[in-house]
Amino acid sequence: MTETATDTAFDIDAFLQQLPARPGVYRMLDASQVVIYVGKAVNLKNRVTSYFRGRSHDNKTQLMVSKVASIEVTITHSETEALLLENTLIKQLKPTYNIILRDDKSYPYVFVSDKDDYPALQYVRGRPKRKGRYFGPYTSAGAVRESLNLMQKIFRLRQCDDSFFQNRQRPCLQYQIRRCSGPCTGEISNEAYAADVRSAILYLEGKNQTLLTAVAGQMTTAAESLEYERAAVLRDQLTDLRHLQEQQHVVSERGNLDVFAVAMSSAGQCVHHLMIRNGRVTGSKNYYPKWTIVADKADLMSAFLGQFYLTGRRHDIPDESLASDLNEGNALGEAIASKTDRPYRLTNKVRGQRAKWLKLAQTNADQALLSYVANKQTQLKRMHNLQAALQLDQLPERIECFDISHSSGEATVASCVVFDQNGPKKSDYRLFNIKDITAGDDYAAMSQALTRRYTRLKENNGVIPDILVIDGGKGQLTQAREVLSELQLQDVYLLGVAKGETRKAGLEKLIEGWSGAEIALPPESVALHLLQHIRDESHRFAISGHRAQRGKKRGKSTLQQIEGVGAKRRQALLLQFGSVQELSKASVAEISKVKGINEALADSIYKALRGED
Repeated sequence: MTETATDTAFDIDAFLQQLPARPGVYRMLDASQVVIYVGKAVNLKNRVTSYFRGRSHDNKTQLMVSKVASIEVTITHSETEALLLENTLIKQLKPTYNIILRDDKSYPYVFVSDKDDYPALQYVRGRPKRKGRYFGPYTSAGAVRESLNLMQKIFRLRQCDDSFFQNRQRPCLQYQIRRCSGPCTGEISNEAYAADVRSAILYLEGKNQTLLTAVAGQMTTAAESLEYERAAVLRDQLTDLRHLQEQQHVVSERGNLDVFAVAMSSAGQCVHHLMIRNGRVTGSKNYYPKWTIVADKADLMSAFLGQFYLTGRRHDIPDESLASDLNEGNALGEAIASKTDRPYRLTNKVRGQRAKWLKLAQTNADQALLSYVANKQTQLKRMHNLQAALQLDQLPERIECFDISHSSGEATVASCVVFDQNGPKKSDYRLFNIKDITAGDDYAAMSQALTRRYTRLKENNGVIPDILVIDGGKGQLTQAREVLSELQLQDVYLLGVAKGETRKAGLEKLIEGWSGAEIALPPESVALHLLQHIRDESHRFAISGHRAQRGKKRGKSTLQQIEGVGAKRRQALLLQFGSVQELSKASVAEISKVKGINEALADSIYKALRGED
């Protein structure tokens, strides 16, 4: 088991293809694996791609890009988290091409004092010093000020400083315009004021929807009254309030812990390590263990942690380690604890903030494995293995794979994905809306898609694949064989990938399309991993195309296509966020705050709005 981040040369094209369109932080490293730049992005794919595609940059940026030998990314839940993590990493790593950010005083906080009978609700900057409750830090000063202004109208808490408050003999202008309840002159009782303070704190903690519901109701009323400008203002206020209420996953109150998550597929395995010190994310790293005889994720995790903490180069042992998968028993935890003189805990059963850390580590592990598998050098090696496994005379340059997707015959779609020696070639992907066939007839659907595809390629002198992969068994292969024969394309190597009796990865049945002979490859075969990758990508692309077509035929929005989101939940979501566009920017945690939306459903909504499976 090794700790190297990659076994092959870095290929930027393959890396960019697999980057997600999600918020996060990217780290650019030079040939010596020294971080030279740290940046944050709302959309990692677009931001990182902009450095290498079709944009003119200043001389400093061009020089930096010329030194990039590899890039690491850490996915976050929101842009806010990305900015805070970027700040932490820049302070820690001091990259050559970064401007060192100012300290935490550059971020605003919401402060609720607690030293008197009438606490103030205030906007403050700097490190927490005064006695009271601090909420933040936040990244948008404008959003905080606007939201506090709105909260002032609803809760009417004082915002003046203590010296002004203590020397009032009559209510100030804020009381006259109904922005304060006048506690300085006894216009409100201590008990009533305390109730308003509790409501404001509940809102700031994300445990109360009173303010959001009130604003959403005002927005609906304004729209129904054709006061569209007023409705637009209220919609923007909802957006600001959502930013104010946003949970800060990257900054927590305390804690020194390591978080580990493992991702496994037939093509490889990855362990992601998220390091949290003093409540802050201080870094992350991916490990790609060599293939072993481990049976599942729990075995791999146990083997990895044993070597990580107990053998070889020792790592600092924190107070706690979280792992996505663990075997029963606590022997490993006890062994690690014996190496430190402090209390230590190893677990995978967590809730609340720690569960969110674990989920974030899992997201990063999954993405890292996807990028690793798609690396150009790895892909070329897999092509050579496929050539040997299929006993081909030449190295394949182009592989196409077809799959069919429908719902009980409705909105049948065929997908065609293309792989070359660099991996997936998404610009050549195609979808075929199948028409004029018996509902549910997969054979007819396959025949129609193949006929349309290769007739068009022949007529336009298009590139014919070296290998045609069919996701299916002998029935689908028969259709492919007939189409290729009719178009005189018998030189194409035809291969079927059928699920085995147990339908488990690694136990697929490979069928040579022209002869019908079965091809036996062991589960650890690199060639089989490539075919599984191609088949899985074809399946994913077919499902996403089918969902889009089905929604179009039914005249439904994306929200209406999500299982478990009915009319009432759709209304609640739109009231909360104002529009589907704003909803699509929200994190899972923000979506789960809506009444009737639990975290699992919020995760489904989050993925559906981003086109993820």
